[in-house]
Amino acid sequence: MRLDKWLKVSRLIKRRSVANEVCDKERVTMDGRTLKASYEVKVGDVLEIRFGPREVKVEVLAVQEHVSKNDASAMYRELTKKTPC
Repeated sequence: MRLDKWLKVSRLIKRRSVANEVCDKERVTMDGRTLKASYEVKVGDVLEIRFGPREVKVEVLAVQEHVSKNDASAMYRELTKKTPC
């Protein structure tokens, strides 16, 4: 599944167009390299996403096309959350 779609389905980002924009602005990385919206997400990937000053690091646990709102958080595990002082 494409990264932009996974971000939307997992509800880390509300809209796919916003997820695409975040990828275009090079705010999603894995192992120090920037990912494009077309990157194929796999189980076990560790993604770092920057939302302004906030940074979230998540591990991909599932890749599914359709997920209910209540089950969306089961698609990833939050590893760290960094907020500047």
